[in-house]
Amino acid sequence: MSPHAPIVRTGRKFAQVLEGAREVFMADGFEGANVDDIARVAGVSKATLYSYFPDKRLLFIEVATTECRRMAERTLELVDPTAPPREVLTIAAQQIVPFLLSDFAQQCFRTCLAERDRFPELARTFYINGPENGKSQLRAYMAEAVARNELRIDDLDMAAEQFAELCKARLWNRAVFGIQTKFSPEEIAAVVSNAVDTFLARYGV
Repeated sequence: MSPHAPIVRTGRKFAQVLEGAREVFMADGFEGANVDDIARVAGVSKATLYSYFPDKRLLFIEVATTECRRMAERTLELVDPTAPPREVLTIAAQQIVPFLLSDFAQQCFRTCLAERDRFPELARTFYINGPENGKSQLRAYMAEAVARNELRIDDLDMAAEQFAELCKARLWNRAVFGIQTKFSPEEIAAVVSNAVDTFLARYGV
């Protein structure tokens, strides 16, 4: 099947296919995931699966994009952009840190690296919908906070990147290298608190 065939995003079984694919990809990775298993877990026929996604790569991209979009939408629902910076940044970090450490994000990251040369569109899509989208949302908030004289930032792009990197402190590398796979609420809270404190120490008014 052509990886460039269009995706059909209508129909009552579309979400069913995505959820089944997510479960299989998380268990077996991209390369190990079998279309027969995805169809079985999703409770659909292979014909139905292919009617939505003519290629497994398209299906993985859709799963990754959907998950990133869900996280972004959930964060926006929780944040009041007019609230004080500490409150806004704390809520943002409370969403970012667990997402980065989640099985889904870790699996996507490993797959992006492993398939970078053969499957470059996955890395680009995940980057655009994940890190780049997150940075854009942070930048937009920071620009408004600067206009209200709540933050003092000259380079908004750099500041947004820095905040995202602060959310990776200590735990991200441990997750990536498989040193640690489970993280307590206390460990996550410590990263969140330090990320916000460090950022505000540099850019707070």
